[in-house]
Amino acid sequence: MSESPTATTPTATLAPGPLDKAFEPAHHEGALYQRWMAEGAFKADPAQPGQAYSIVFPPPNVTGTLHLGHALTFTLQDILCRWQRLKGANVLFQPGTDHAGIATQMVVERMLDREGTSRTALGRPGFLERVWAWKEEHGGRIVEQLKRLGTSADWSRERFTMDDGLSRAVRRVFVQLYKEGLIYRDRRLVNWDPAFRSAISDLEVDNKETKGSLWHVRYPVERDGKLTGEYVTIATTRPETMLADAAVAVHPSDERFAHLKGAHVRLPLTGRRVPLIEDEHSDPEKGTGAVKITPAHDFNDFEVGQRHNLPAPTMLDEGANIWLDEIMGEVEAIAGVSDPAFVSALAGMGRDDARKAMVAELDRLGFLAAVEDHTLQQPVAERGGAVVEPRLTMQWYCDAPKLAGPAIKAVEGGAIAFEPKQWENTFFAWMRDIRPWCISRQLWWGHRLPVWYGSDGRTYVAETEEEALAEARAHSGPDVALRQDEDVLDTWFSSGLWPFSTLGWPDRNDPFLERYYPTSTLVTGFDIIFFWVSRMMMLGLHFMEEVPFRKVVIHGLVRDENGQKMSKSKGNGIDPLDLIAEYGADATRLTICAGTGPGRDIKLGRGLVEERRAFITKLWNAARFAEMNQAIPREGAAPFNPNAAQGTLARWIVAEAQKAAHGANNALEASRFDDYARLTSQFVRDVFCDWFLEFAKGVFNSDDAANQAEKAELRAATAWALGAILRMLHPVMPFVTATLWDKMGYGALQGDITKQRWPEMAQPGQGDQSHESEIAWLMDVISAVRSVRAEMNVPPSRKAPLLLRGADAPTMARAQKWQEVLGRMGRIEGVESVAEVPGEVCAQVVFEQGTGFIPLGSLIDINAEKERLARDIQKVEGEITKVSKMLGNEKFLARAKPEVVAENRARLAQFEATRSRLQAGLARLG
Repeated sequence: MSESPTATTPTATLAPGPLDKAFEPAHHEGALYQRWMAEGAFKADPAQPGQAYSIVFPPPNVTGTLHLGHALTFTLQDILCRWQRLKGANVLFQPGTDHAGIATQMVVERMLDREGTSRTALGRPGFLERVWAWKEEHGGRIVEQLKRLGTSADWSRERFTMDDGLSRAVRRVFVQLYKEGLIYRDRRLVNWDPAFRSAISDLEVDNKETKGSLWHVRYPVERDGKLTGEYVTIATTRPETMLADAAVAVHPSDERFAHLKGAHVRLPLTGRRVPLIEDEHSDPEKGTGAVKITPAHDFNDFEVGQRHNLPAPTMLDEGANIWLDEIMGEVEAIAGVSDPAFVSALAGMGRDDARKAMVAELDRLGFLAAVEDHTLQQPVAERGGAVVEPRLTMQWYCDAPKLAGPAIKAVEGGAIAFEPKQWENTFFAWMRDIRPWCISRQLWWGHRLPVWYGSDGRTYVAETEEEALAEARAHSGPDVALRQDEDVLDTWFSSGLWPFSTLGWPDRNDPFLERYYPTSTLVTGFDIIFFWVSRMMMLGLHFMEEVPFRKVVIHGLVRDENGQKMSKSKGNGIDPLDLIAEYGADATRLTICAGTGPGRDIKLGRGLVEERRAFITKLWNAARFAEMNQAIPREGAAPFNPNAAQGTLARWIVAEAQKAAHGANNALEASRFDDYARLTSQFVRDVFCDWFLEFAKGVFNSDDAANQAEKAELRAATAWALGAILRMLHPVMPFVTATLWDKMGYGALQGDITKQRWPEMAQPGQGDQSHESEIAWLMDVISAVRSVRAEMNVPPSRKAPLLLRGADAPTMARAQKWQEVLGRMGRIEGVESVAEVPGEVCAQVVFEQGTGFIPLGSLIDINAEKERLARDIQKVEGEITKVSKMLGNEKFLARAKPEVVAENRARLAQFEATRSRLQAGLARLG
């Protein structure tokens, strides 16, 4: 493996050793990060060599604080960036934050409310001044928290979606898309937040299960201008919206209504006359088979209205209060059906109060046929919790269906790959059914639309007011006055430009844009594939004529240790900052990494983080052992050449390190973070600590002059292997690896660990492999003997000989060579060759090279041990019977929580494995 550092001049490091008894994250993390920042360790330089590798932040909201979703995404991104630096890539990890229109405006408005003032009292300029002041004071909080996580971004290039450069990019994109006919105004339904009085995106709407009612209302049928005495009954959860009904629809094939073809109905309360239409939107199997059509207040109804050219009157104002301006002129007084005075009294009433009044009046007039309890999914605003209304308004739209075509082709052709691949199907489903994108918001905080209107109503779209004025004067003369549109752009519009706007676009000659676009990998959650990922694809392909990234790594959700969704109500939520404070950033990151497998959610809890903290302690103790045995880098000593190692142990650890490095590298290439964590952890824990260092103890402790050359090589090999481990683990555990790198002396000789190379073998897998088979034999013997001794309950203090039958001369030579290790690790008192099966009671073990026997007569009381094993078998069989009966109970399976059933199945498997082990032990005793 290459040992050459990339830095020609070593950077400042911690003074070498001695190591403390334990690693205390709080003592090292902050100081290390400050040092990296001061040295520019994460700065990107497009002029430097190396293959470009770039990742852009999914920009967190400027109002945000670090949560587990952030911790997951940024840990995975950081692992990739640190790994690529070790691979010699020229890495840009581009940071930044999002202005978060609604979230930020809500925070500041609440602050103003506590001060006794408001947004409208300050006026737009005054309010925006307060928002910018808030942003400067509080907006960097999440950035500092990301640094605590260890995020190795180039903070010198931090961007904000409303800084000057990005705002210029936003204006350029809007104007160009408008000129190309891809941005336009239209009157369509939007999600409307009546508290903020603004359109909001689908992502900002949560569907909350709510207990409500289903009201069955009779609509009088009319033919030839006369009421027939017949009624069509509809069922609705929103009776108040009947004020704006435009039709009643039935299915064309529903024979129950065939005789009413061409008829009309009169709307109860208002008396308005609306047609009875046929449309497949009405489901004959649901409700009464007839549905009210309210195009201005329901997304499905809007589509029906478009198909049938229906009017779309609105009956709610911006604050979700009854608004009658569009319908009052058609209200007609009909005896027993409607009363204009009642309808007029509804004006200005809140929707909930209006509903109660209308239901009472419907009941009084005999139009209320029935009321049922009903559970519905009620749309509520993610920010603030107001019930969201579908509302028909004039908004600005982007022609997403046209922009979606190239993005779909990019994924179909492999220019962009999703991992796991099945998320491509989700992407295609969304993109092939994409609707026009509403990009305007009725807020003050955000990118104000670069749109101006003349007094004659003419629209001018330009990047600056000066350009708009020049265009207006050319059209209308020098005295023209312009008014800028009040709306701002959807936050997703500016974040959709993120991969190229953060790199200097629209300056096409920016060296960062030329070097790092397209970016390499995007790491994000599945929930924003449509809202953010797809928009970056559409806009990147349109303006850069190239995909914005090559790979999209989709991760799952963070759940608790039992796989349950975290929530305040369950009390199982965890603050990642608490985990970092208690266990350190490395343990938190390693837990996240180890749990991140393709296509599955991540389990995370304090118990899991404690386990990873224990692993870090094991690594630290291994380094202390190496330090105590002088297995450390030495100034002036010839560097260890892994390809020239002579001793069996040295050659074996080199080969094992090679396997681990290649396996870990391949795992990261495939975005298999769980495999990367597993392979590196297994190598450190099982191979390096539990076997290699234990094997090496005898050599390190030997004073035999004949062993000095072997000892010197083994020290160098140990130092080399530990250095490889630190580099392999650095992407996921940057702080402890950097600390050990410096304290063990690597930094003083080679420079900071961030400047090193990923460990790789010059000629992997070539040459003589006898050392691997020899160590495999040794491990096999020790493991088998340990297992037998544990089954037989042999005290650790009692040694016993190992009798080998059928062993050849090379095997006996190995046994002699490793006698010290076998005695110390296997509690074996000599290895002897026998021709026959021993006559005494022995425990039998089978090896590839023969059969082994361990005489038990002098070690244990055979009869007492038989009785113990029989009792233990009986006890565990009782547990098996009890759990099997529980799992065979259909009522238990139907009522128990899934995690309880899974836990009992795991218990059953464990009991059965224990029984097998005990039975094997009893069989050994005859």
